[in-house]
Amino acid sequence: MLDLIIDARPATLGNNFTIRRILPYRLRRMIGPFIFMDHAGPVQFTAEQLPSMDVLPHPHIGLSTVSYLFNGLVTHRDSLGVEQVIRPGEVNWMTAGRGIAHSERFEDPATLAGGSLEMLQTWVALPEADEETDPAFTNYQPDQLPVFTDKGVWMRLIAGEAFGVKNDVKTHSPLFYVHVVLQAGTRFGIPLGYSERGAYVAKGSVEVNGHRYGVGQLLVFTPGIDPVLVAVENSTIMLLGGEHLGDRYIWWNFVSSSKERIEQAKADWQAGRIPLPPTDHTEFVPLPEDRSKPAGSPPPQALS
Repeated sequence: MLDLIIDARPATLGNNFTIRRILPYRLRRMIGPFIFMDHAGPVQFTAEQLPSMDVLPHPHIGLSTVSYLFNGLVTHRDSLGVEQVIRPGEVNWMTAGRGIAHSERFEDPATLAGGSLEMLQTWVALPEADEETDPAFTNYQPDQLPVFTDKGVWMRLIAGEAFGVKNDVKTHSPLFYVHVVLQAGTRFGIPLGYSERGAYVAKGSVEVNGHRYGVGQLLVFTPGIDPVLVAVENSTIMLLGGEHLGDRYIWWNFVSSSKERIEQAKADWQAGRIPLPPTDHTEFVPLPEDRSKPAGSPPPQALS
């Protein structure tokens, strides 16, 4: 029933902001098209600390970044000229395609209003045919993301299709990404119809087949089965998965089906051929030193 249990590992961003890194993992690089997953927070900042947590402009190719907040505020700026504050319950979906640069800054004092910051960021690899698509950005508001409630269950569909529900978030391949809140004792299933499926425990704990799993664990399920999660306590679960796209290389913030394309992206960033955000271009994350290691988890200089 469970193919694998992935325990989140601590990773430190370049600004000493420690987060939980879930994907990629050496035994499981992807779940459907999801190739990267970070869980940041909950963490409390003072107003003086906020600027030090900023994620400076950095590049991406070959993927879409998906930012989702439980609490706090983050200001996104990118090389398309977009400036967007993301709030809890919204989705920032940025498709890098052939290349984009963006920053994430914690500059609004209202970031502190809820007492802490907590967010999830995933990367969705693009199908080969779409890897060089034009970059794009869309912010989706809560009223565009269907919510389902039942006894002991609250569920928001972030993207894709699950449980017979779908939304208008633009994706490039079949997938699902769902935010689920369960009250203690509630039983809940996993979407069927996808070859690869996982459940990440963001808060609380759940049982599957009598075994208990807690915060920071990603449960990867066997294809074709119909598992049931039982909430041991009030819990928040992120369900994700989809269809496998084939192997991908990942280096730093670059994802591609081609090693050569990764090398080109390195050269493009170093040479300044990927534009910086027009309203955030005075500093940026430099290309990390290439120690000639096999492609693996990105160095921890950038959250997204």
